Formats: sequence, C-alpha cells, structure tokens
Amino acid sequence: MNVQTFGVIGSGQMGNGIAQVAATSGLDVVMSDIKIEFAEKGLAAITKNLGRMVEKGKIEADQRDMILSRIKITADLGGMSEVDYVVEAATEREDLKFKIFEDLDSICPDHVILGTNTSSIPIGRIAARTQRPDKVIGMHFMNPVPVMKLVEVIKGLATSEETFTVTWDLCEKFGKTPAEANDFPGFIANRILMPMINEAIFCLYQSVGKPEDIDTVMKLGMNHPMGPLALADLIGLDTCLAIMETLYDGFKDSKYRPCPLLRKYVEAGWLGRKSGKGFYDYS
Repeated sequence: MNVQTFGVIGSGQMGNGIAQVAATSGLDVVMSDIKIEFAEKGLAAITKNLGRMVEKGKIEADQRDMILSRIKITADLGGMSEVDYVVEAATEREDLKFKIFEDLDSICPDHVILGTNTSSIPIGRIAARTQRPDKVIGMHFMNPVPVMKLVEVIKGLATSEETFTVTWDLCEKFGKTPAEANDFPGFIANRILMPMINEAIFCLYQSVGKPEDIDTVMKLGMNHPMGPLALADLIGLDTCLAIMETLYDGFKDSKYRPCPLLRKYVEAGWLGRKSGKGFYDYS
C-alpha cells in the first residue's frame, strides 16, 4: 500500500508533532480538530517549531515553507475521506476515541488504515468499534514527537500483517525507530513508566521527599534525563491519571492503583505545564 496523504485527528502537542514529522517526510497531511481555532493553534505550533530549526541551521527556510505547504487544517472530520492512513491523537478517553473510530469507519474509504496514538487503551477494544478491525493498529509516538525516536507499534487481535508492515514502514519513513508491543493495557512504555511516576507521587504524598529531591534522586542516581514528577507535569497529570486508571481497570491489580494525590491535583485543575501548575509552578 502506497501512503500519499496522511490524516491526523487532534492538533494538540501530540497531534501537531505527528503532523509535522509526516509532512517533513514528504507526505501531504490533513490535520483535523473539533474547532478550526484549535487546528490553527496546532499549525502555529508547527510553524514555531520549524522556525526554531531554521534559526539553528537544521533546515533551510525554503524547506520550512515546503513542509508547511503540505499541511491542510480542517474542523471537519469529513476531510479524512481523502487520506490513505489516519492516526487519531485525541484526549486519552475511551468514549471519545470510540466515537472517532466509529465516525472514521464510515467516512474513510475501505483501504484506509486507522491508527491510534493511544498510550494505554487496548487496540482490540478500539478496533471492535469498526467494520475493519484488520486495519486498526496502535501507532504510539513519544512526546515531543519531532525529537523522540521511538514509536510503539501495537497489533490488535485482528490486525493484519499488511497493516502492521505499512505502519512499520511509515515509522521508518518518519525517521523513527519502531518497536513491536503486544496488545495489553499500557503496552510496554506506559506499563513500565507510569507505575514509576505513580510511585514517585506516592513518595511525595507520604512525605518521603520534596519534588525537587525526588527528581534529583532519579536524575543523578538513575541517570534519567528528567525526574518523574517533572516528566508527569510535561505529559499532563490528567493523562497520567487516565493511563493509571486504564492499567488498574485492565489488570485489577492494586499495584496500578492511582495515587490519591494525583487524583486530587487533577480534580483541582493542576495538570502540569499546560495549566501552569502541577508538581511545579510554571506561572
């Protein structure tokens, strides 16, 4: 299958990053969001990112302009009728993703592969909402997408080998390194990462250490580039909570129980960098 036009659902941090790498690889891109102003904000973020690359001499100004010319934005999901492959990068909510995939299944031609950037929801559960489960697959990018090399590729129970191969090849076309994961809640990355972050939050909750000290221990003691609490703020505490709840619901194992402090912060609207306050103050 030859992918010429690539669709992205969602223009937030993950969505606009995916759109940027797809356009940089030479594909035409359709980026959709529920409101055109959201899509415009996503395009502005891409423009800013590419502008930094020009300033640093990583790309030429004409390359930036060429990449931007390949990206079309829309607030109409119907625009996905013209793509060959689509990746959903909406908020990590099951009900929202289910509705998007039901709609995409009726909008997109039969040959179109429906990918999801979900960080924890089982692929088979999403695929069951469509009439093309063989063409549904997980394509889980890491944040920030233009920088991070890894993409988890997750086959559902019904995902075909052709769908897997096309997705794997796309990852490599984007300059990424794909890794295969089986379809369990959280896959590989977040099944390992999120319980670590959750345990760091428990350390704060139980006054084992202050945020700065917890992060310093992990950075200097375990050679992590960023401490777990700062990383949680970057990811978004609402996303961290959603992933922990998916793990807890999926395995019914108490080791995946979200820390009460994480839930308390989310309920208060302290979501990390995007809200200006999380475990650290960004105001």
